[in-house]
Amino acid sequence: MRSIRHRGARPWVWLLGTALCLTGLAGCEEGSAPGAPTKGLSSAEAAAALAALRAGVQVTVVPPGQVDLVSPQSRSAADTLPAIDTFPLVVDPARDDQSAVAEVFASLEKSGSGPDGWLTEVAQAFNAAGETLPGGKAARVAVRRISSGTGYEFIASGKYRPAGFSPSNTVWADMARAQGADISVVADRLVGNVAGIVMKGTVAERLKAGRPELGVTDVVDATIRGQLALGYTNPFSSATGLNLLLTVLQTFARGDETAMLTPAVASAFEQFQKSVPFVAMSTPQLRDSVEQDRSLDAFVLEYSLFAQTPSLLSGYVFIPFGQRHDNPLYAVGPISPEQREVLERFAAFAAGAQPQALATRYGFNAKDDWESPFTAPSGQTAVRAQRLWKTKKDAGRPIAAVFLVDVSESMRGTRIEQLRRALIDGAGFIAPENAVGLVSFASNVTIQLPIKPFALLQQAAFQSAVKRLDLAGNTAMYDGIVVALTLLTDYQRANPDVRPMLFVLTDGETNMGLKFAQVEPVVAGLGIPVYTIGFDADLQELARLSALVEAASLNASEADLRYKLSALFNAQL
Repeated sequence: MRSIRHRGARPWVWLLGTALCLTGLAGCEEGSAPGAPTKGLSSAEAAAALAALRAGVQVTVVPPGQVDLVSPQSRSAADTLPAIDTFPLVVDPARDDQSAVAEVFASLEKSGSGPDGWLTEVAQAFNAAGETLPGGKAARVAVRRISSGTGYEFIASGKYRPAGFSPSNTVWADMARAQGADISVVADRLVGNVAGIVMKGTVAERLKAGRPELGVTDVVDATIRGQLALGYTNPFSSATGLNLLLTVLQTFARGDETAMLTPAVASAFEQFQKSVPFVAMSTPQLRDSVEQDRSLDAFVLEYSLFAQTPSLLSGYVFIPFGQRHDNPLYAVGPISPEQREVLERFAAFAAGAQPQALATRYGFNAKDDWESPFTAPSGQTAVRAQRLWKTKKDAGRPIAAVFLVDVSESMRGTRIEQLRRALIDGAGFIAPENAVGLVSFASNVTIQLPIKPFALLQQAAFQSAVKRLDLAGNTAMYDGIVVALTLLTDYQRANPDVRPMLFVLTDGETNMGLKFAQVEPVVAGLGIPVYTIGFDADLQELARLSALVEAASLNASEADLRYKLSALFNAQL
């Protein structure tokens, strides 16, 4: 891991005070790269093994042809939102003339089942209680399980607006207001929670050096120094990830909102990002990574989830940060007076003794003494902070990505059409300074497009290559992975500063060519993340493949492929 050491003042203060010259810093020491393997094949051994495997794979190379220049694609996540039915109603009461139903968007940590299902159970109990409005109609709530960020996208874009919205924290509602949505408070809090950094106890003791406790400033300091491997979640979809982003920017700005997005703070954040091994697509991916290899020293999590994970309660400490996650409830206008009253009655019901006792049992309401040292920034500032993250998250180090696409016979019909559309839409989220290539596989492997920077001509060539994808044969996925990894390692050899990534899109189980066991040590040894997107595929094996170097494995359908692929590209590219 990159180690950056400074004496005296905290490093981020020192950086701000010296105009944040981020290249050629005195005292920088180079070590192994974040995410590098700690066991198995060395990188040199993995490269030799890759070359041996590649020698046995037959490859076709499509010659360059004429392409039509294209206009840059839209970069709005709202453009790729799937049908709202893609996100399930976990509470769906009967709807008739004798009932008034208010639908609520609810964040994931409270709208699932078991300990993650507090709001689900409370809504079911509310509907069963038989409350009636003055006109005699039964008051009922429907609950749709959806992440705070995705719910915000639907509401802000106007593509679908529920009667109620209960994100993890207030930031998403403020952002929706900044985009013109009519949002009003029903309850400031349904249930108490806080975001935090979960850190190995041994690391925390070392960083404390005898002091009573650690705070987020110490974590930012240690991350910049290269003393801490910190993982966090995508701030476009995760409330905890967005909270951390805003908190880090506020830390650099010393709480001054007007300074949060200045060039000096942006440069300091870029320095912070240099020591972040990876940003996870979701909390489950982050939690799985920790449980599988324990390579992260610290990662973000809400306290309720921390309290539900026995493996974390021993050997880890929880350090609160940022704005509270008190799960407010909002009305999303315009709604009828009946729906407004249903929401108000539901909020009052949720505040009762039995629902709150259930919440405490599920890990909520445990950190009510926590107050953020910073005032919450405006919604407009939060929107702009997301944009800053997109441009600075790679810390000045461009990405080289290969998209490896399944073109076996099982992709025939609407599936390949949806894939083509998703790739073209997703390309609109790729920064032009990154480099992109395209490889397809069926029974054989074809290099459709070599890796080049994603400037206008490469964007046009990419679209043309995607449109000409043709179907034939079986599924030799690992042959394709070997070819794609070879392209990436060759490109990295010629461009040492790039960060290589591989994206695999497939719908079937590998039925010919190389197998997982042959490729596994090579992927782990090279340390190149392999993101997998499966359509009714062997998701367990794809997840194992992605977990080798801390990447995400997504389960997509034709209905939500465009959105999931665009979200992945937006976060990683």
